[in-house]
Amino acid sequence: MREEKIVLDITSDIEDERIDKVLAQSMDTLSRSFLQKLLKDGKVFVNGKAVKANYKVKEADRIEFQIPPAVEPDIVAEDIPLSVLYEDDDVLVVDKPKGMVVHPAAGHYSGTLVNAVMFRCKDKLSGINGVLRPGIVHRIDMDTTGSILICKNDRAHNHIAQQLKDHSISRKYRAIVCGVIKEDSGVIEGAIGRDKKDRKKMAVTPDGKHAVTHYKVLERFKEHTYVECELETGRTHQIRVHMSSKGFPLLGDEIYGRGKSKYKCQGQCLHAMVLGFVHPVSGKYIETEAPLPEYFKHLLEIL
Repeated sequence: MREEKIVLDITSDIEDERIDKVLAQSMDTLSRSFLQKLLKDGKVFVNGKAVKANYKVKEADRIEFQIPPAVEPDIVAEDIPLSVLYEDDDVLVVDKPKGMVVHPAAGHYSGTLVNAVMFRCKDKLSGINGVLRPGIVHRIDMDTTGSILICKNDRAHNHIAQQLKDHSISRKYRAIVCGVIKEDSGVIEGAIGRDKKDRKKMAVTPDGKHAVTHYKVLERFKEHTYVECELETGRTHQIRVHMSSKGFPLLGDEIYGRGKSKYKCQGQCLHAMVLGFVHPVSGKYIETEAPLPEYFKHLLEIL
């Protein structure tokens, strides 16, 4: 595959706009982060000269840059059964089981969701930003179960990525936390970033990224609470960090919790139940619901 050359001629109606904004509006199959990197690396040219993101375009300017070909990832497709909640030509929603890693990484090169999706969808997966990303537009932790959305083409990928950025996707989780929450509902607002003492962990920190979690009590037990958590933002480990910061860590969470649980949880008790989004092609609202896994229902019965 060869590099694709892009040429844009500026007209008077967009004169004096920043070039990063012009590119983002003109190239809806490329992400903003990829375009920003091209600009930062001096790979976007106006009338033959490299420009930065703050350059304001003029009428008759000619913008030129190259898009590198998508690179095939060194990932083996594996025939792993998937629990499908919704599927069409553009998107796939699956119910991820506990213990399955979303994307191959050190220590997990096989048996991942991506390995399974590549087998199911073959070559019908999004490939943007110069690297073939096999459909993954968001993630959930290895021991978190439930709904995850896969994109089958670049148009769907960028459309869903924008919805995630705009916080317009509905994501409701079910969780069992340690401790009894007195109020029926609440909002946790606290920026999340790397823990200063342990870089492998996340924490509520002043210099982190804005994060908001809404929670609602579904049932109270003697020492635990069954809650629904709805994400307004989607930061790494957000629900786990936010609930722990309020003194209600997730049951079974050995990273942010109170040590090893006396129950057989196999990691944090967190399930991505409801996923709602606007379809990237039809414009219709799609909502899926992943049923509670057996281990989760069993714990509720015990509690």
